[in-house]
Amino acid sequence: MKFDTADFPKIRTSLFACLLMASVGGGLVAYALEHYRLAHRAQLAAAAERAQIDGKLRQVRNEESEIREKSALFSALQARGVIGEEQRLDWVELLKEIRDARRLQDLQYEIAPQRRLDPGTGGGPTFYASAMHLQFKALHEEDLTRLLNDLRQQAKAHVRVRTCALSRLPRDAGETPGSPRLLADCQIDWITVRQPAAK
Repeated sequence: MKFDTADFPKIRTSLFACLLMASVGGGLVAYALEHYRLAHRAQLAAAAERAQIDGKLRQVRNEESEIREKSALFSALQARGVIGEEQRLDWVELLKEIRDARRLQDLQYEIAPQRRLDPGTGGGPTFYASAMHLQFKALHEEDLTRLLNDLRQQAKAHVRVRTCALSRLPRDAGETPGSPRLLADCQIDWITVRQPAAK
């Protein structure tokens, strides 16, 4: 079949309709692609915002957990008597109780004046230490470890052992089999914490 110029008026309407539909279809495709790009950008922005919110939520949960742990630690230290004024009379009583319970001989101690551990004044809690020189006669090394464990578990302070030394006592002619053979000599810090005064 041949197509010549005489046939053009017959298909002009159809050709015009075809061109119109092609341009409308192209416009619709361009419109759809633009809306797809906008929707994709909005989805990426929403995902980024959600990730940021999730990160903040995780951070808040971590901080909440940390605060809970610190609060529990603070309560435990407060219950033990570590937080607040030092309680030297309680320390002395505790040493006497341990001496009697462990049957330690010739237990002697000297407590130095309290000193501040941290020089800064940041407004937070302040740490204080009272140094104690402690000596006693021991039957064997375990007497020393038991005494230190008792102090750490029962003292109304945090007990930090700076130095401890055991030395043999000189032999005595009248020594009985159950006599102490060692001299324990320790330097111990009794550490307490004071909260800043409320304003």
